[in-house]
Amino acid sequence: MIKRRDAVKDYLTPIEPSAEPSPRAKPAVQSGALNSMNQAIANLASEADRAEALQLQLEAGETIVELDPKVIHGSFVKDRLDGFTDPKFIELREGLKTSEQIIPVLVRPHPDIKGEYQLAFGHRRVEALRQLGRKVKAIVRNLSDEDLILAQGKENTDRADLSFIEKALFALRLDQQGVRRQVIMDALTITSKGVLSGMISLASSLPTELIEAIGSAPSIGRPRWETFAQLLADPSHESTWRELIRQEQFHALSSDARFERTLKSVAVRKEKVSDEQIIKTGEGRKIATAQSSKRAVKLTIPTKHTGEFAQFLLRKLPDIYEEFAASAANTTSDNE
Repeated sequence: MIKRRDAVKDYLTPIEPSAEPSPRAKPAVQSGALNSMNQAIANLASEADRAEALQLQLEAGETIVELDPKVIHGSFVKDRLDGFTDPKFIELREGLKTSEQIIPVLVRPHPDIKGEYQLAFGHRRVEALRQLGRKVKAIVRNLSDEDLILAQGKENTDRADLSFIEKALFALRLDQQGVRRQVIMDALTITSKGVLSGMISLASSLPTELIEAIGSAPSIGRPRWETFAQLLADPSHESTWRELIRQEQFHALSSDARFERTLKSVAVRKEKVSDEQIIKTGEGRKIATAQSSKRAVKLTIPTKHTGEFAQFLLRKLPDIYEEFAASAANTTSDNE
């Protein structure tokens, strides 16, 4: 089988442009057609590797079965944030419309539901086939929780790596499930315990609801998430981001843009204000407070006990201003 595979790989080696000198003095540039052919052949070679891996699994006694998507449950720990709406998922689903599922998913018998299964990897393929109303080709293997986590992490590394915040949240969820830190490190290919501890601490300092609303934010790395977490430590920002994530236009943005929009909303610098001034009646009863900044004076009148006074003041403000303007005019004229 090895000789046959080597022969196939030699046959599938991407075509390289000729090294012989061309009679025309132009730089050698691969045509679009040649680039496409090389990519197609590289993909075939990758499929050949996967096919060999499947053959080895079959020889080891593992069989591929077809399962109804209804009996396949997701992993007990969610890793990805973007769900099944991004362009890559749509492309996968459309591709499966016209072709067979080549690579089976990996499942284990569900630990709590007899006759049903739990996914180790292949969540997107299962969902695509579920939406298409087709059966899922799967390898059934008895896996411990740790084995499932490692398989799940390996798929993320081999196919489309998780973003920083997806890794951090995945690590936090595994830690909350009581998974050993070394297993989490192996699943996420992290070599430093300090790095893992920092990721878990960061993820735990952020509201999970907000992380899920923002999504994977693939272009946003650790430093900017740390800055974001520091800003959100101020509880006064909670009403701001909660209002933001309720807006339809927010969810229409890309995940990176949602992060930027939220960061900007909580990073607005507050104007420095002077000490609060308390305004009292002659008898010493508090009737208002005033805060002054370079741009404005904020007057706060509690309406619980002085609501009528507030309305009275609002009606009188035009007259008060006119009196002020007249007084200012008289002062100017006296100084001339």
